[in-house]
Amino acid sequence: MQHSPLPPIGWREYITLPQLGIPEIKAKIDTGARSSALHAFDVHYFEQDGETHVQFKVHPYQRDSHYTISATAPLLDKREVKNSGGHSQLRPVIQTIVELGGQQWPIELTLTSRDAMGFRMLLGREAVRRRFLVDAGHSYLQNPQPHHTPKDQATDHEEVL
Repeated sequence: MQHSPLPPIGWREYITLPQLGIPEIKAKIDTGARSSALHAFDVHYFEQDGETHVQFKVHPYQRDSHYTISATAPLLDKREVKNSGGHSQLRPVIQTIVELGGQQWPIELTLTSRDAMGFRMLLGREAVRRRFLVDAGHSYLQNPQPHHTPKDQATDHEEVL
């Protein structure tokens, strides 16, 4: 087997979205999804300096609907995206910086309700392409020690729904 020059990441990792003020969010690395998605609610559009912006709120920790982060970003686009159930949904798209494994780079991120999903964030294949090698048999290869409080931690069987 040939050694890959790409750093490995697990099927789930803690990432940072610094431009959105999200210091940590657990993301499922989903190579089956082209785009990345973030759980967002209270989504509102507004005009500023001739540009459309989107304002939204995020609950970055699973099973914690109290800790809320408010964020604003320029609207990049609105796109039809098929969810895991095969249903199309028109979603706002923003561009933001993601940080993982000491790297920072821009990604396109769709905003949608993921409250009922196992993860508040999906990092799709476009976001990790040519940056990481995904090791589907492991978790948290880049962030073995999350920084959130113990009440936010969950066991493996609770996360896989």
